[in-house]
Amino acid sequence: MTVAPERPADLATGADRRGPVVHPDVDAMVAAHVRPGMHVHAAATLSRPNALIYALARQFAGTRSLTVSTTAVHSSAHALALSGAVRKMIACFLGDTYPSPRPNRLYKELAQGRPFELETWSLLSYTQRLIAGAQGLPWAVTGSLSGTDLADGKEGLLAPLPVQPEDPDAQRPGSLVRAMNPDLTLVHGAVADRRGNVVLLAPVGEGAWAAYAAKGGVLASVERIVPDEVIDACPDRVLIPGQRVVGLCEARLGAHPQSLRADGVAGLPGYRDDYAFIEEINERCATPEGAEDWYREWVSGVGSHEGYLRHLDDREWPSAPWPGGSAALDLPSPRVEPAGGTNDPTAADPDAAGDQQRMIVLGARAIVDRVESGGYDTLLAGIGSSHIAAWLAARLLAERGTEVQVCAELGFYGTKPDSGDVFLFSQLHGGASQGLSGIVEVLGGMVAGNSRRCLGVLAAGEIDQQGAINSSLLSNGRWLTGSGGANDIASSVDCLVVCEARPRRLVEKVAYVTSPGDRVHDVVCQFGRFRRESGAEDFRLTTWLPPVGDDAPGTPAEAVAALTAWQAEASRTDDEVPVTAHELALLRELDPDGHFR
Repeated sequence: MTVAPERPADLATGADRRGPVVHPDVDAMVAAHVRPGMHVHAAATLSRPNALIYALARQFAGTRSLTVSTTAVHSSAHALALSGAVRKMIACFLGDTYPSPRPNRLYKELAQGRPFELETWSLLSYTQRLIAGAQGLPWAVTGSLSGTDLADGKEGLLAPLPVQPEDPDAQRPGSLVRAMNPDLTLVHGAVADRRGNVVLLAPVGEGAWAAYAAKGGVLASVERIVPDEVIDACPDRVLIPGQRVVGLCEARLGAHPQSLRADGVAGLPGYRDDYAFIEEINERCATPEGAEDWYREWVSGVGSHEGYLRHLDDREWPSAPWPGGSAALDLPSPRVEPAGGTNDPTAADPDAAGDQQRMIVLGARAIVDRVESGGYDTLLAGIGSSHIAAWLAARLLAERGTEVQVCAELGFYGTKPDSGDVFLFSQLHGGASQGLSGIVEVLGGMVAGNSRRCLGVLAAGEIDQQGAINSSLLSNGRWLTGSGGANDIASSVDCLVVCEARPRRLVEKVAYVTSPGDRVHDVVCQFGRFRRESGAEDFRLTTWLPPVGDDAPGTPAEAVAALTAWQAEASRTDDEVPVTAHELALLRELDPDGHFR
């Protein structure tokens, strides 16, 4: 490893500091500050510190010596699993996220401790641990985790509240969660000055809490180090103050393949998510040989971030999402419609709708019904078919004169999605949002704090007849993806689940309870809607849309028997209107490439 330069003592010593050490690159900075056995946190903003994650993988490859915490391990963060640098991972999600959440082969044996030991949380409880650590408190209070398998195995980290609130309106028990204080936090920002003040624009995910929680301070990479007067002109955009930063370096495209919003700060252009690159990672990690080849090509083989950028420049992608490219975030990007897109004459043919599209339309209708009958003003959309259904429902409600605010857990509020970009957390959606904040504001304030007026719209790997949701672990020990924010949503608000009916999806009893089911009132699949008014009731099939295909079940009862493992009553159903050309056209406008068919 590189020998550490002389520098002011880090935050853990309490010694005076004159500002961060400015390093030549991310590898030199990691080598200078990170030591075996440390707990290193990778900050969960939309602009993840991927250049620093690659450097961490290179510097500690094969040592299995680090504890790493980050809300989600996906795309570039797969390098941590492939490098053998990590002994223990603390996370909420491990898998792939684009275009929809799904398991990744790298994590199928997590239950057996491979490729690392896992400690898993829900997104809000995880962030609440960082907040407690940032405030110097030993514990935080959470309303999540109770009654689920996420609470198991957390002796010393999770405890019941000594005194439960006497408020008669309190609808759920609270728990204590142990504070989390990593040794160092890795952050990638837009710009910073040499004093260490880091500008990072919303939505900010966990925000600055991990920066304040880190005992040894922050290692920050930025697109550009700028003169002090540039930062002095926009103090409201400084997310992390220089007092917290012990190491700083420039790393152009340091968040790639994730996006970065710059909004013209210091004349810096932003860039959008590189979906082609992300899909290549997902595809190559589907086999051991492909994963190793990808790691050699993009992490170990390039040797440095500059090597990564040179290799990136050598590649020809369908569109270049970095500054100056035709798809730069700050520049308009003409769209070429693919076959089956919105300009295709068959695009709005209802008879051509696939099972997933039928399910999404039925889900959107059920959301519309719940909003109009229940008075909800906010939809919290989980990632996948669920968020597409929420987007479609919001458009249908707007046509009927009802406005509902669609939110996403990393900090989006009142979002009108950019047509054609199906990724829930795309920076492009931020420009059409009414508010941009972070995890605590959304999952804490807009969901848990707005429990009577917020409707959660979730997906499920498995869901049982009690409404319990599993997105974590199958009965054969295979890992799915984890909670993300789903547990926090299902723990606090009424929920509707969008889930394709298969006997291995709608199960008698889930193998692992990721999210509680007592507030799940609707489960929508491709042939209809299961409904109940309270968690004490059984689901029954209330609406029916006959499946298509020569061997499709012909009656509601036959569909329940053939396509689910439920014993749900199906003798009294209302016929669903067939999917309309208008509904399908709106859906194809949201998803012209047909990711959700």
